[in-house]
Amino acid sequence: MDLESLVSWSRAQFALTAMYHWLFVPLTLGLGVIMSLAETKYYRSGDEFWKKSTKFWQKLFGINFAIGVATGIILEFQFGTNWSNYSWFVGDIFGAPLAIEGILAFFMESTFIAVMFFGWGKVSKGFHLASSWLTIIGATISAVWILVANAWMQNPQGMVFNPETMRNEMSDFWAVALSPTAIIKFLHTVTSSWTLGTFFALGICALYLLRKRNVEFARRNLKIIAPFGFVAAMLTAMTGHSSAVDVATNQPMKLAAMEAIYDTGKCTGEGCTEDGKGIGLGVIGLLNPDKQLPDDGKPSHLFNIEAPRLLSYMVAGTGTHYVPGVINILEGGYRQPDGKIAISTEEKMRRGRIAIDALNAFRAARKAGDSISAEQHRTVLMENFPYYGYGYFTSKYETVPNIPLTYYSFRVMVGLGGAFLLLFLILTWYAYKRNEKLASTRWLLLASIILTPLAWVASEAGWVVAEVGRQPWTIQNLLPVHAAISKIEASSVMITFALFFLLFTIMLVAEINIMRKAIKQGPDQH
Repeated sequence: MDLESLVSWSRAQFALTAMYHWLFVPLTLGLGVIMSLAETKYYRSGDEFWKKSTKFWQKLFGINFAIGVATGIILEFQFGTNWSNYSWFVGDIFGAPLAIEGILAFFMESTFIAVMFFGWGKVSKGFHLASSWLTIIGATISAVWILVANAWMQNPQGMVFNPETMRNEMSDFWAVALSPTAIIKFLHTVTSSWTLGTFFALGICALYLLRKRNVEFARRNLKIIAPFGFVAAMLTAMTGHSSAVDVATNQPMKLAAMEAIYDTGKCTGEGCTEDGKGIGLGVIGLLNPDKQLPDDGKPSHLFNIEAPRLLSYMVAGTGTHYVPGVINILEGGYRQPDGKIAISTEEKMRRGRIAIDALNAFRAARKAGDSISAEQHRTVLMENFPYYGYGYFTSKYETVPNIPLTYYSFRVMVGLGGAFLLLFLILTWYAYKRNEKLASTRWLLLASIILTPLAWVASEAGWVVAEVGRQPWTIQNLLPVHAAISKIEASSVMITFALFFLLFTIMLVAEINIMRKAIKQGPDQH
């Protein structure tokens, strides 16, 4: 079995499934709020226009919801098929949020989505409205537990390693569920999903106005869509900043990759930089494709426009805060936020190998019935366990993620996010101050349509930053990707990759066609 090929194809298959799945999830979360806001207007006003609008958004919501569920189920099964070592190593922790999602969120969604679609005229207006809101709340709760599990992979805590079973066991449920990383990741993901769903609704309204169809529907719905989109985009920016601060604290290598910073000098004092000038934030730049290793002496950028001190200020609120680069993290020797001096990656690898050897010796001693020796090895293991995952590497350079992909994805996400915020601000003003002029403001409508598909680009780019930026880890510092894999043939993964690609593409094309027909029919057809 070619391990490198197996790891590559397994990663590709999981990335394929996750990215296809994420085409549908944020649209569900965002469009569900638009749908529920429209029904709230109907409940309060009794205006049949808003009932018609609600049913239109519900139809599109339902089409997307069905496809999203199908891809999500396949995604969860892959943890057992392709990543069985991972599932064994942390299944006691990772499985808990997924179980809660199934028990709570899926049951809640499946119950109230039936009332939402089939309860018109059969239940009271108030109960129907509650069912619509509870459907989207259930979908959001589902996202909560998925993101709790993902956040734990980014910043593992609330667990203890049991060498007798070779499994991590949960010791503090609330430390896992309410970790700062989980809360920040949930808020940023959900608010960005609201932005995407709002863009989808905006694109439809802009298309109607350009074609002079369903003009009243588009103009009146934009009074909901535009301000909600502006709030969602603003919250996305705010939570994105909080997420970057969390990354700087818990995943400094990811931050260094996001900014393509390599050497920021040594720091042994309190919150310092070597020159006291702080670290700048790269606004836009072009990376040097000839740079292959962090310390090969070649320049990192062909050009780089930088805002002085801004990265230091964003991370810690002070323009002189020290932010380590890739080389500094590899070499260690700088003072960390907790006051400790960082050790080098090679030292972490040495301690990781001690932990792995101690685990093997513990199991051998326990099998031989030598309890004294087993306890001694257990002590050595637990002392070095924080570096356990580093013991699987043969070179310090293996711990560096794909910097170009992370760097450019981060700038795509942030740049588009700024454009979204500006567009929604202008649209909100037009929707309330120049509503009659919207249909003739062609440049604004064209900008809305052009930016609509880019909302998916920004959303997928965000996940690329989050997941590629933490490579080579499946669980930060504890389990690298090549140690989490199942022992299967790479050829079988290649075959299923091709099958999934074909299946998902057919599903996506089907959804687009069904959506297109529903949008073409318009809100007057139910």
